[in-house]
Amino acid sequence: MPLETPARVVRELAQRGYNAEREAVTVLAGAADPQRAIERAIELAPDETPVLATEHAREAVEAAESGDSSSDDPESQASESSSAPDPDPSVSTGTRPENPTESGGEVPPETKGSSDGGAAGQATGVTVETGGTTVADKSEPGGSTTAAGERTRTERDRPASDRDIEVSGDIQSTGTGDYGDFVTVFRDRYEKLAGHLRGRVTHRPTDAVSQMSGGSEAAVIGMVSDVRSTSGGHVRIELEDTNGTYPCLVMKDRDLADEARELLHDEIVAIEGRLSDDNSDGDGILFADDIHFPDVPRTYSPSTADRPVQAALISDIHVGSDEFRPDAWNRFADWLHTDEAERVEYLLIAGDMVEGVGVYPGQDDELDIVDIYEQYEAFSEHLKSVPGDMEVIMIPGNHDAVRLAEPQPAFDEELREIMSAHDARISANPSTVTVEGVSVLMYHGVSLDELIAQLPDEHATYDRPQDAMAQLLKKRHVAPPYGGMIRLAPEAEDHLVIEDVPDIFHTGHIHKLGYGTYHNVLTINSSCWQSQTDFQKSVNLEPDVGYAPIVDLDTLDLTIRQFL
Repeated sequence: MPLETPARVVRELAQRGYNAEREAVTVLAGAADPQRAIERAIELAPDETPVLATEHAREAVEAAESGDSSSDDPESQASESSSAPDPDPSVSTGTRPENPTESGGEVPPETKGSSDGGAAGQATGVTVETGGTTVADKSEPGGSTTAAGERTRTERDRPASDRDIEVSGDIQSTGTGDYGDFVTVFRDRYEKLAGHLRGRVTHRPTDAVSQMSGGSEAAVIGMVSDVRSTSGGHVRIELEDTNGTYPCLVMKDRDLADEARELLHDEIVAIEGRLSDDNSDGDGILFADDIHFPDVPRTYSPSTADRPVQAALISDIHVGSDEFRPDAWNRFADWLHTDEAERVEYLLIAGDMVEGVGVYPGQDDELDIVDIYEQYEAFSEHLKSVPGDMEVIMIPGNHDAVRLAEPQPAFDEELREIMSAHDARISANPSTVTVEGVSVLMYHGVSLDELIAQLPDEHATYDRPQDAMAQLLKKRHVAPPYGGMIRLAPEAEDHLVIEDVPDIFHTGHIHKLGYGTYHNVLTINSSCWQSQTDFQKSVNLEPDVGYAPIVDLDTLDLTIRQFL
């Protein structure tokens, strides 16, 4: 079979028990005779080395093109013939699994379907099964399941240089921590999100509203500086703009009251209503008739790829924890080498590559690797098991060795060097990644804890993280409330605002699997690769382990696979 593409080079190496560095694949694919170059590279590779280095590939190409190849003699050819590639590719470590079921040699269970554009968090036709037993059923009544392999799959044969990918959102920290820096970031938040609301209401600044005649209709756009229930059961809201503050009241018998209870400190909203009769006396209040959120338009139409291509969205690997599941990770990596995964060209990792050090009390007792740099070295080794021709994009999380305050800058040069084997693209948390024309907002998800703690259960729970994600889209900000569990870094601008609507919103952090659609935006909270820790037991969190959401970028259909 001709080997003019990187994908075919990777597959040929995998059949012989080898993985390869990305640059090594490119070098071999560009050889005049890739088949001979591969044979020479394998001969030049040191014994028991599962990952083919770039230097071996370059030497092999030079040797093959100069005619120096031991495969030209009859004995060498006979030896190669007797060890022809197995039609069932071996795993990337070079050892063939004895039991395909346990090692991941068989195709892991899956179901596939598409998400509708209905209520927040709803997804139809997406369930997860193992051996015919339903593990997780997030579907609504009437959902349908299609058989695995129904779609014709194409080879992962587009050269990496030709792939359509753009990463935006990386930052260089400029904040000094001064009071003025915090004022600057909140003013920037206000201006950006107020811009989404000004065309929908006829608003006035708070100081101008306070001078209006009582009984007049009015609207205010502001940041929620306070929200509380009154003794009578009504909801009182203080809105702040750049001119001052103004009180609003949502009566308990209005349908609007439920929506008012969704409000969080520091989010930006517009409130329309009628001023109290004593407004001009300085004691006025705005009786709310409507609340407007920056929100995603209900008519939003997501972009899709112009060819059949897929992306795997994962997070929370936690290498270094004694609860890290290398068996699940290896099954996932092995599957990526199979024909079924030929269309999976992108791997998006939403933070927490490693377990970290000192993240929570007693963590030292739960570490398998106690040195943070050794944790990243171990993670890099696991990343090498991913096919060399895949594009990998990573952002940090709260367990990673970056600052905790958000936005989190990308990994420093020392950590980038440790994780350089796969030539991954590394950006800040959050970042927007555009692959094949499909925009993916990647955010690790620390704010989900805060939303779940503050909002009523009907709006946010750990069992349905997609509902909390819908709230973030509605508020057009990935971390609205300042303080509590959310640390905010004062920068020149608020990088946490969702200025452009994404086609896919991808989070992690809470170790739960959840997916749905909100105003046609596909929301995915990927699971984790770590079993329950003692700390998680203490807070009664049962993680979902070893799931990999796979998105068809040309249709935004979602397939959930489990690798336990």
